[in-house]
Amino acid sequence: MIISLDYSEVELMAILMSREVRDGEVSACGALSQIPATGLLLAKELHAPSAELIILNTVFRPFHTSRQFHYLAQRGELGLFFVSGVQIDGRGNYNLHQIGTDPERPEVRFPGGYGGGMIYYCARRTVVFRTEHTRRSLVERVDFISAAGSSPANVLRLGNPSKLITPKANFRFDKDEARLRLDSIHPSYTVGEIRENTGFDLSVTGPVVTTPAPTAEELRVLRSVVRPKMIETGTYAVWAERSLGSG
Repeated sequence: MIISLDYSEVELMAILMSREVRDGEVSACGALSQIPATGLLLAKELHAPSAELIILNTVFRPFHTSRQFHYLAQRGELGLFFVSGVQIDGRGNYNLHQIGTDPERPEVRFPGGYGGGMIYYCARRTVVFRTEHTRRSLVERVDFISAAGSSPANVLRLGNPSKLITPKANFRFDKDEARLRLDSIHPSYTVGEIRENTGFDLSVTGPVVTTPAPTAEELRVLRSVVRPKMIETGTYAVWAERSLGSG
């Protein structure tokens, strides 16, 4: 089988997310999280066969209610969670509620996140992602803090954000400084392009490495194993058929 090494932004992000999954760990994503779901299933096939996956509102879940999932997180059993936001700032805060700083008269109001703020405190690691890398989405300060990237020392917190993944770059969360720092740049982009499209300081102090590109094996398994599995199990089947390359 000849595998094309050309890939879409969706495929790239799914592969990057899969690399964050650890074998034997409980890893999860919420409802309507197509790209993280793809990444979780890919990791299970490639390097984490013993990972316990929770993909809410699909067949890949060990229980029937969100309440049970929240209890699992509160017990400290959730190793990795994927979450997104309308806005994400350099402190690791994300916004799922509104655009505009006046809570009484927001420019736009969103439905928020059911339990996401709590899980941000309870998951051992959280990977934040955004499919749009612009100054509109990656901002200096979010208009509303739906969940905070860091907390005062007297606040019980089991984990912190660990990484931000976008179509252009990876950022790591520096817990000591409570800031996101540019960690790697995806192939074909430059530091200048990342800086131009990011609303917060990159905290770059030296050369930035290039993100390892998807391998032929990652693309093969994504397209010929994970995509059919998503279609067969009804796990975002229409999305997978349209968004992922075929084997």
